[in-house]
Amino acid sequence: MQQVLRFQPLYQERVWGGRVLETALGRALPPAAAPGQAPAPIGESWEIVDRPEAQSVVRGGALDGLTLRQAIERHGADIMGPAWPKERAFPILVKWLDCRERLSLQVHPPAAVAPELKGEPKTENWYIADCAPGSHLIVGLKRGVTRDQFERALADLTLENCVHRFPVGRGDSILVHSGQIHAIDGGNLILEIQQNSDTTYRVYDWGRVGLDGKPRAMHIEQSLRSIKWDDFEPAPLRAASTAAVIADAREFRIRRVPLAEGESFRVAAGEQARILSVAEGAVRETPSDANAAAFKRGDNVVLPRAGAFVFEATEATVLLITENFS
Repeated sequence: MQQVLRFQPLYQERVWGGRVLETALGRALPPAAAPGQAPAPIGESWEIVDRPEAQSVVRGGALDGLTLRQAIERHGADIMGPAWPKERAFPILVKWLDCRERLSLQVHPPAAVAPELKGEPKTENWYIADCAPGSHLIVGLKRGVTRDQFERALADLTLENCVHRFPVGRGDSILVHSGQIHAIDGGNLILEIQQNSDTTYRVYDWGRVGLDGKPRAMHIEQSLRSIKWDDFEPAPLRAASTAAVIADAREFRIRRVPLAEGESFRVAAGEQARILSVAEGAVRETPSDANAAAFKRGDNVVLPRAGAFVFEATEATVLLITENFS
C-alpha cells in the first residue's frame, strides 16, 4: 500500500485548554456555539485514534472516508503486517495538547494493577513543541517523599510540596510511564504520543471546577493504588541533546530526525508500520508528482508497513518517528 494515511483531527473541549492550535498549527477550530459566546477551550486534538468511542477518519487517497478501524479490518496486512489480527486496535494514540492552564495532578495505572481497577495502562511521551517563558512540568515525586507524607499533604491541600516540578523549553521531551504521578503546567503546547488508552486517575485538581462549574471527579483510591512510590525526580531529555532516540519503552520507540532543507528521510517497504510527526518545518513526498503529498508542522500520519516512502524537507525540519509498536 503506497499511501500515507492522514486523518481528520478530533477536537476535545477541556477546562484547561485554549485556542493555540489555531495560531501555532494553523488549524480551524470549532467556532463558538452561538453569536456573542466565547469559543470553547480546545485542550486536545486527537490526531490518530482507534477506540470504540473515538475513531480517526482517513482524509484523502484510496481509503478516504474510512475509519482507522475499517482501514485495518480491510487492509491490516498492508498497514500493520501479515500477522496483525484485524480485530486488534491500532496500539498508539497521538494527541496535540494545548495546556493554557495547569492540568490536574494525575496518574495512569500500571499494567499490574490496571485490570483490577478496570482501567488501561498508559505510557506516554511529551514533546514540548512550544512553551511560554517559565513553563514547567510535574513528573514523579520529590526525592524521599513517602506515601504517608503524600497522603497527609493530600489532606492538607499541600501536594505541590511533594511532587517534582521542573522547567522546560521548546524541543525538550520526557517519557512518562504508567504509575508516574504527573501534571502539565500552563503555557505548554505538547505533542503526546501514548499507548492506546484513556484511563486517567485524578488525585488533585488545584481547587478548580469543570466547564459545568462543579468540582471535577477525583479518583483518590485508584490513584494511591497506581502511584509508583519509589519514582523520584525523573529528568527530561533536553532539546540540546544529540540523542537520536528520545523515548524507548516496551510499548513504542520515538526517534528524532532533524533535516536541513533539501535533505531526505527514507522508509523501506516491508519493515514495520510507523507514525511520522512533523514537529517543526515541512516535508513533501518525492518524487514530486501530482499524487505527492506535503506535510507541515503539526501533521501526524501513519506510514503503512507495505509502503516505501521518501520525504524531502522543504525547510529546516524536525520529524518524530514512532515505531516498534507493531
